[in-house]
Amino acid sequence: MVVFPTAKINFGLNIVSRREDGYHEIESIFYPIGISDALEINPAQEQTSISFHGRTIPGNAEDNLILKAWNILRERYSLPEISIQLVKNIPMGGGIGGGSADCGFFINLVNETFDLQLTVEEREHIAGKLGSDCPFFIRNLPSYVSGRGELLQPVTPFLSGYYLVLVYGDLHISTKEAYSGISPKRSGQYLWEIMNEAPENWKKLVKNDFEPVVFAKHPALREIKNNLYAAGAVYASLTGTGSCVYGLFKEDPGALKSLGDKVCWRGWMG
Repeated sequence: MVVFPTAKINFGLNIVSRREDGYHEIESIFYPIGISDALEINPAQEQTSISFHGRTIPGNAEDNLILKAWNILRERYSLPEISIQLVKNIPMGGGIGGGSADCGFFINLVNETFDLQLTVEEREHIAGKLGSDCPFFIRNLPSYVSGRGELLQPVTPFLSGYYLVLVYGDLHISTKEAYSGISPKRSGQYLWEIMNEAPENWKKLVKNDFEPVVFAKHPALREIKNNLYAAGAVYASLTGTGSCVYGLFKEDPGALKSLGDKVCWRGWMG
């Protein structure tokens, strides 16, 4: 069986406070977008293995979130050996949740393939053990996100009729690097309240707290954001901790020569 894990973007990302467990309390809205990987599992004669195709994935295979999820599920259920194939198309380190998406979609795929009958909440709990963004991809619906990322409140899709351009800065920005210059603080207005405003009004209202830190270290990303606004975007932002930047348009902006081949996905939002 094959599934296509889709990425997400952040509308706003407020770092509210630092928790006693070392994580940070955040506030954001996660929104799924069309760029995707491809993930397939099949029976295997020998031990479970994973093969990667497409974009290069740094690090050791055994540290991959998919295998970590598999190990958790095998501790709970008697499962056969499988062969896992992952075609990587979502940029790594882009702040759009590629690895977390693969993990969440894999948990759903195993649940369906082997009829484990895990509830949504049980799958989200397992995903939460593996990463703060992972639970979102179990339902993969636009959601107001709080806590360390595991508290999800679905929201009504609000981008129908807008055109999204996603630009990859071709950098891998670690979460540790991004958080290094952050001073947590609660903003004056909750994001779910601001989202009642039209996207044309978000420029001065919706902020990503990582932008000042990331843009200071990587000014090329600030230039990408400026180029999106110059091309007519009604709203543009770094997503997550970067290095992807997106622009939201009221119509297809056509050729974006200033961004060259850095555009990694574009299309109408549902």
